[in-house]
Amino acid sequence: MTRAGRSGDPPRVTSATTALWVDPEHDPRSTGPEPSGEKETVWEYLCRYRMTLVMKCDGLDAEQLARRSVPPSALSLLGIVRHLANVEHHWFQRVLNGRHTPGPFELPEVADHDFAGATATDACVTEAWDAWGEAVAASDDVFWSEEMDREVPFADGTVEARDVLVHLIEEYARHMGHVDLLRECIDGRTGL
Repeated sequence: MTRAGRSGDPPRVTSATTALWVDPEHDPRSTGPEPSGEKETVWEYLCRYRMTLVMKCDGLDAEQLARRSVPPSALSLLGIVRHLANVEHHWFQRVLNGRHTPGPFELPEVADHDFAGATATDACVTEAWDAWGEAVAASDDVFWSEEMDREVPFADGTVEARDVLVHLIEEYARHMGHVDLLRECIDGRTGL
């Protein structure tokens, strides 16, 4: 896949229910030759986590995507999509790009709006995937223009761009564990 081809609309992924999510020979997370260098390696991992999110949500309806894990948690697959749209926006647009605009699912007066506002409607699902796709595309634009060792203002000091990028991978990795469990609770589907 080309760099630009990895960040568009979420592709539809289909596979028979097996222990593996997809046949390893047809896994869209396999992107070809091994990356070369730090920046390409970081980006490759980030793309694989993004694709895993798409794959684990594929084939579910609005009710299933918005289904909460366990009370009182607001955690749902749809909430995670909305949250990761905010995360992409925060780290790439605010921190690396210096644009202090709210994320797509941030409301100052509502804590955790990204999760709490995830409702079981087709409109909410469409809005979430559209916002996530736009945030990913904007992040990729910033990523490829970014110097890894550049320092940017953050909190009361500075942070290197590479720390921001690794943190984003950490954020996706953490939530992919949630995604695995949420999907299994919905239809029993497990696997990579």
